[in-house]
Amino acid sequence: MSIQPEDLAKRLLRSEWERLSHHERAVISKVLERIRPQRDIHEEYQDQRTFGERLADRVAELGGSWTFITIFLFFLVAWAILNTVLMQRRGSAFDPYPFIFLNLILSMVAAIQAPIIMMSQNRQSVVDRMAAANDYEVNLRAELGVRALIDRLDELQRTHQQQLELLHRIMVREDEPPPAT
Repeated sequence: MSIQPEDLAKRLLRSEWERLSHHERAVISKVLERIRPQRDIHEEYQDQRTFGERLADRVAELGGSWTFITIFLFFLVAWAILNTVLMQRRGSAFDPYPFIFLNLILSMVAAIQAPIIMMSQNRQSVVDRMAAANDYEVNLRAELGVRALIDRLDELQRTHQQQLELLHRIMVREDEPPPAT
């Protein structure tokens, strides 16, 4: 016997098919087809990225690390020492204090790095939304499975109760004295 999606929606979700969202209808259809949602959202995302997206993700990963902060701090200290102590003694500092050229370089790095990091964050939010939709589908399927189990347990409990009542009636009849003839 084939179960119709409308019947399953009414039985498990206690809602009419027409009132379900598109996503809930898709899950009901998958439940009927017994399709398991075995998706690794992050792997799907990794496979779809272009070269530019991979580069932006790598820049964002590096830019937000202690390695980058340590290297950049070392670079800034080296720049300051080179241009104040070593080169000024010779009179040939290429960027003397207040380090105007260094400020220009830092501004350019920030101007390039900020949009790249934002692009990476936007793509990460897309992946998060895909993962949330997948989690919702998995949770809805689990809820449907639990409701189906509860319905089956209720049915078994009713059958068991009927059998107990029948057994009780049979035992009561056996305990009664036979009718007088």
